[in-house]
Amino acid sequence: MPKLDLDSIEQINRTGYPPPFDAPMARRHYRRLAPAGGLTDFGVSHVVLEPGGISSQRHWHVGEDELVVMLDGEAVLVEDEGETVLRAGDCAAFPKGVANGHHLVNRGDRPCTFVAIGKPAASDCHYPDIDLHLDGPTQRYVRKDRSEFA
Repeated sequence: MPKLDLDSIEQINRTGYPPPFDAPMARRHYRRLAPAGGLTDFGVSHVVLEPGGISSQRHWHVGEDELVVMLDGEAVLVEDEGETVLRAGDCAAFPKGVANGHHLVNRGDRPCTFVAIGKPAASDCHYPDIDLHLDGPTQRYVRKDRSEFA
């Protein structure tokens, strides 16, 4: 059956970010929908941000397009150009290679929910606000000078 049962898909809040960049992710919970639905060409996550939560560290991808669709509640999209409130039904698109760091922040008093869609690629990811870089070829987090985390 094509309909996915969200309750049967594990909700997790793991992150690959090294400390201390992992701590802010504690209020983000997600379900990987693509594997549960047998999809292999792109990734899809159902994400819930608790009040005070962020979707990720602010970032942009060299080789991955991203799309976000707000389902419930309200989040603030933070980008280089400023901030935009996203509400249920709003969408935001982030083309690959555009150096515009972005993430969502829940500044409200109740959870918000959105779907994030992307096609993961073995390419670099930049984090303009912090000393973090995802090295494309190795898919390992390093410092901006490419040194390893201890």
